[in-house]
Amino acid sequence: MELVGIHRNRKFSPNHIGNDDAIFSLTAQALRKQGARIRICSEDEFLAEEATPERGIFTMAREKSAVQKLQILESAGAAVINSAFGIENCFRINMHKALESNQVPVPVSWIVPTTDEGKDRLDQWPEAHFWIKRGDFHAIHREDVTFVRSRLEGQEMLREYALRDIPEVLVSQHLAGDLVKFYGVRGTDFFFWFYPYEHNHHKYVEYEAINGKSHHHSFDEAELQRVATASAAACQVDIYGGDAIVAKDGTFHIIDLNDWPSFAPCRQDAANAIAGLLFQKFTQTGL
Repeated sequence: MELVGIHRNRKFSPNHIGNDDAIFSLTAQALRKQGARIRICSEDEFLAEEATPERGIFTMAREKSAVQKLQILESAGAAVINSAFGIENCFRINMHKALESNQVPVPVSWIVPTTDEGKDRLDQWPEAHFWIKRGDFHAIHREDVTFVRSRLEGQEMLREYALRDIPEVLVSQHLAGDLVKFYGVRGTDFFFWFYPYEHNHHKYVEYEAINGKSHHHSFDEAELQRVATASAAACQVDIYGGDAIVAKDGTFHIIDLNDWPSFAPCRQDAANAIAGLLFQKFTQTGL
């Protein structure tokens, strides 16, 4: 089994560069123990290649041009995990549409252009406090996910996004409750969840002041796993992680889903589960 692994460009790992590198390296080690021969390359090296000889590709790539190249290879018969189409499905607006259309509980949200039309639409938003999130990609900079306290502040943020050539944003209601982070490997028994603020695991520390400390509201853990798995299926990714807000009454909403996150609190177990899934899927394709 000859594979190529494409690790993530560091600009797509805000405050998690070491964690993303670690899970990728451990997964490659576990695959090699199962007999796979692996070539590792960066996103830039992958993009510079005239041809990719390996038909089995495991990837953390997020550069849009790299994702597009992977989609071409996948359409031509290469086995790509996560699917490059699934990676694109995890871009913010794509993700929200996929989850909402598959009846996954998500916050009430609007897709709003960053033009003057968007500013007019924002005037119709019914709540005083809300989130504005970059629509075309994941959060790379702190401003890509911003909590605003008034429509005027929101309109100023739309102007800032427009200056950065971001055409659309997702405007979402602010939900009170416990922030819970989860990780999973679809098709296996592996699932892990935790309270990120209690483990100092977050991209931007100021979010804790907005969300508040965890109150450990009781909720159905099996239902969280079921909904998280359904969310990954909706976005067509196998290796995934995300965030949910758990309310006082135990109900919860998925507020984010990512392709191949860091798995930092459960790294070794996750790497073994990921490698097992990859080996199984690549074997099934005849590699």
